[in-house]
Amino acid sequence: MEKTKKTHEEKTLLIDALKQDEINWIRQKKTKMKKYRKVRLSRSVGGDIALLVVLFLFGLFSAYPLIFTITNSLKGLDEIFVFPPRLFPRNITFENFVDLFNLIGNTQVPISRYFVNTLTITLFGTVGHVFLASLCAYPLAKHSFPGRHLINQLIVYSLMFSTVVTQIPTYMIVSWLGLIDTHMAIIIPAWGFTLGLFLMRQFMVTIPDELLEAAKIDGANEYQTFFHVVMPLVKPAWLTLIILLFQQLWGIDGGNYIFTENLKPLSYALSQIVAGGVARTGTAAAVTVIMLIVPITVFIINQSKMLDTMAHSGLK
Repeated sequence: MEKTKKTHEEKTLLIDALKQDEINWIRQKKTKMKKYRKVRLSRSVGGDIALLVVLFLFGLFSAYPLIFTITNSLKGLDEIFVFPPRLFPRNITFENFVDLFNLIGNTQVPISRYFVNTLTITLFGTVGHVFLASLCAYPLAKHSFPGRHLINQLIVYSLMFSTVVTQIPTYMIVSWLGLIDTHMAIIIPAWGFTLGLFLMRQFMVTIPDELLEAAKIDGANEYQTFFHVVMPLVKPAWLTLIILLFQQLWGIDGGNYIFTENLKPLSYALSQIVAGGVARTGTAAAVTVIMLIVPITVFIINQSKMLDTMAHSGLK
């Protein structure tokens, strides 16, 4: 009886110690992040001003394409073809957007159908890939089994190949599965996006094994440990992955896989609208702005977590 009681006390002390290690690790992580954010180099006032000027110029250089795209959609045809091109329009007009909505209203398939198709492909592709990439990355990062290092090397090597190189094999696989002319022809290849698997695996490697052992001692199984311990700790990583894949799928036209008009995404419909030649150059600028709104909104919402991912990567 005394031996059992002693064993129980030792187990309790071990659990408390592991929990305390978990708390200390989280505190250390927060302290490092605070130090990283508050770090300040020893510079003079002139140095600070010079740095701000340089950053401002680089910021303008980076934002110039976006600003030019937006202002170009507010120009008439007479201003669009002016050379050298002006950044800001002299006479702001919304005729390009009016023409776009008039053309959209004359399509055989309702524009809402195209939008639903794009939303379906983007959401299922993004959510499915984040879920599968996380499930695959967890054993590759935290379990030891034969062939693990070979799989990790293959994942790294796969990042060397451009999507153009893999288009024919991807089409053949999708065709063998009988998924041509369906949304799954785009969604399933998106699930195999190896960059997401690599990102999740690299982030999960940094999680201390003591946290997982503490969860197991508390009675958690592998799935509980994965969903309640691992996934919350790698939240910045999978939010970054959502941004990357969402932007990629939102602009896909599916021209090689989808042929039925009712199944085509929004980007295809808009590209057909602006294919009318030079007269629709202003409409094309309006289409570009419309297609940029949703990805930019998603990025703005999740940008803080994406920056946390980059900062944490620098503290490894």
